[in-house]
Amino acid sequence: MKLLSGSELVGYIKERQARQVRALRQAHHIYPKLAIVQTIDNPVIDTYVRMKNQYGADILIDVDRYKITHSEVAATIHALNLDADVHAIIVQLPLANPAETQEIVDLVAPSKDVDGLGQKPDFDPATALAINWLCAGYNIDLAKHAILIVGQGRLVGAPLARMWRSSGYDVVTANSSTNDLTTACQKASLIVSGTGQSGLITNAMVRDGAVVIDAGTASEGGKVVGDVSPELYERDDIAITPQKGGVGPLTVAALFDNVIRAAQAKK
Repeated sequence: MKLLSGSELVGYIKERQARQVRALRQAHHIYPKLAIVQTIDNPVIDTYVRMKNQYGADILIDVDRYKITHSEVAATIHALNLDADVHAIIVQLPLANPAETQEIVDLVAPSKDVDGLGQKPDFDPATALAINWLCAGYNIDLAKHAILIVGQGRLVGAPLARMWRSSGYDVVTANSSTNDLTTACQKASLIVSGTGQSGLITNAMVRDGAVVIDAGTASEGGKVVGDVSPELYERDDIAITPQKGGVGPLTVAALFDNVIRAAQAKK
């Protein structure tokens, strides 16, 4: 088994980002700042926010969290859009009212929409970008793979499918309710799963020599788990993201890459 560890790649990216932030601060007196808007209490979400705070501190990017009620979201985002000291804004999902997600993320100015979730963002979504980096870092030639993306959510599946199809790659999409998902998976030499359904991708679904990228996240017993069944980690013929430290660390790095780009636009 070959582990596709985002944690092993992120250090090089972080060093480069730290240099970029120092240059912005010293040469241009620009102090990059990210605002995180959060509307619900959830231990998984709090973990993600802490990761972003720590990453920002490591590369000298200020991270401010706005933990507010749902009724305050629109006014808060409007104020942050107008604040010249704030270069980037993310709406931490899920919202208290998920039905209003698109309406809310569309309130973020495109030049500050570093999650890339609005209708016309200036940036690629961070998780899709992270998966691209992961494949590049391990010399996975996407042009040589039959790709299956399981899950069509706004954070992973939908943007990644758009990105890879626009590059001319062979991409098929599915979701957890697809008829005969097992057969669809067995036809693929590279599977990306981002459904948030624990244990969805089982051993029987994955053919010999496949690449498996688990980008799903769910809470189970107070722990963050992915889409891939633990039995897959007993195989020695596949390349797979680890149960911890796979796509996640690179997603945070990709988000901060977008923050840096947003700040650089102010030079």
